[in-house]
Parts: sequence; structure tokens; C-alpha cells
Amino acid sequence: MDTSGALDWELLLKRIKRKNCTPFIGAGASADYLPVGAEIAGKWAEAEDYPFPDATDLTRVAQYLAVIEDPMSPKLRIIDEINELLTQKPVPTPMPPDQPHSVLAALDLPIYLTTNYDGLMAQALRERGKDVKESICLWNDWIAKKQPDRFELTPDYRPTPEAPLVYHLHGHLEVPTSLVLTEDDYIDFLTSIGRKGDLLPPYIEESLTGSSMLFVGYRILDANFRVLFRSLVNYMQDGLKLSHFSVQSAPRAETFSEEERQRATNYLTRYFDRQLIAIFWGRSQEFAKELGTRWRAANDGG
Repeated sequence: MDTSGALDWELLLKRIKRKNCTPFIGAGASADYLPVGAEIAGKWAEAEDYPFPDATDLTRVAQYLAVIEDPMSPKLRIIDEINELLTQKPVPTPMPPDQPHSVLAALDLPIYLTTNYDGLMAQALRERGKDVKESICLWNDWIAKKQPDRFELTPDYRPTPEAPLVYHLHGHLEVPTSLVLTEDDYIDFLTSIGRKGDLLPPYIEESLTGSSMLFVGYRILDANFRVLFRSLVNYMQDGLKLSHFSVQSAPRAETFSEEERQRATNYLTRYFDRQLIAIFWGRSQEFAKELGTRWRAANDGG
């Protein structure tokens, strides 16, 4: 297996210690508490008699619901389902120390980017006594009109390790119009990122161009990660040419033969390597446990 893109733990820990690392958090980080997109898509597809073969693709199934009902229908449905799940089985307070959000919160970084709709990253930061602020990417014209005041950023605000920012690129549960969910949403989001030069706050742009990205909770085969990556790659390429890091689950054994898995893994490694992205092969929870152990050892001496 090609290991040229293997994760360099020493470099990652150095970047974190210098506050020169920005976590980028996807759905896999919340898998302990919330279903991943494929589970939600499968449930919706069965309930609505979805007629196409890609019944585990949430963006496609959500697009179908948006057409046969209305564009807000899948957004309101996913909000209700997530809120119901969190009510029936609340996230523990405090979160377990090796849970991905807890580990990332312990790094004391100023900015946390996420495509998740939930507030778990903010919760983990508050549990560490942080004066955390949440904000939402204004990728369509309706978001600013509907968002609560708590998501607005004052002109003089600047993220710090003591007062960090959790920036929701794909929206938040409290603002239905902000959710990037359907195929049309992803196209509109990508168009907005490319067209509006001032869409992202300056310190978010600075984090994309001037720090190492740490992607946790994504799979390259997922549409949301591919769109996200392509929308941000120009920022990353125009930056300081820093190395980046990504946690990736290997192709599933039930889907690929061992030979196919090895070839697919080699391909994905080469793909990331060209973007200066080193890979940790495994689940987000496995990575978080390893990162937490190494970070505590580096800072506590054991």
C-alpha cells in the first residue's frame, strides 16, 4: 500500500501547539449521537417510495422531496428528526473525553469550521469554559433575515482560544433556510462561494489560507465532502502551501474485494497527496482517541 501520504503526527501536534491548525468537522464526528446521511436517506427513500437506485445519497433523496413537496420540506424534516433524536437520547454532559468534539475542544484553537447542522462542537467548547461564538455562512439571501441575533458577528469580533468561533458553513438547525442539503443547495452554495468575494469573514479566509486544515468526519466518496473540498481548494492553493490533514475511513470491506480496497486506498492517498493532505486511515472516533493521547502526552509529559 502506498503510504506516502501517511499522517505526520509530530507535524500535526506542532501546528496545533502554534495555533496554526483549523479543524474542519463533518458528520462522522457526530456519529456517536446522530445518524449519518446514508441512514437518513434510506429512511426517507423507503417512506416516500423513492424510485431511483441511489437511495442512500442524502442530497439526491432530499432533492426528490424538494421537488415532490417543496424546497423547505427536506430541511424541516431533517431538523425535526435531529431534534427528536437529541430529545430522546440527549448528548451526555460533559461529553466523554475521547469523543471527537471533546478532543478538538481540548486543543484550545481559535476557529472551528463545520458542515454539521448541530451544536455539538459549541457544546464541547462551553464544557471547557470557553466563551464560544457560533455563526453561519450567509450563502443565500434569506439567512441574514431569519437568523437569531446570537449568530451575528460584531465588526470588532476576533476569534481567540478563549473566545473561539464555530463557523457553520452548511447552516445550523436553528435557521432552516441556512441548511445546505439538496443538490440545488450544493450548487447554489458552490456558486456563492465562487462569486461573492466577501462571503466569508476575513478571519475565516485567513484560516483557510494561513493554517493547516484538519478534516475530521468526512469521506471522500461523499458528495458533500467533494463539493466542500472543491469550493475551498482555491483558498488552500493560494495560501502558504502548508500541509493539511484528513481522517478518512477506508473503502468498506463489504463493498470492495481486498485487492480493490488496496487499489482504491492507493488512489485516494495519491489524490490527497497532490493537495498536500496527509491521511489518517480510520474512523473519526479512532483518530480522536489517538490525537487526545498524543496531545496530552506532548503537553503533560505523559
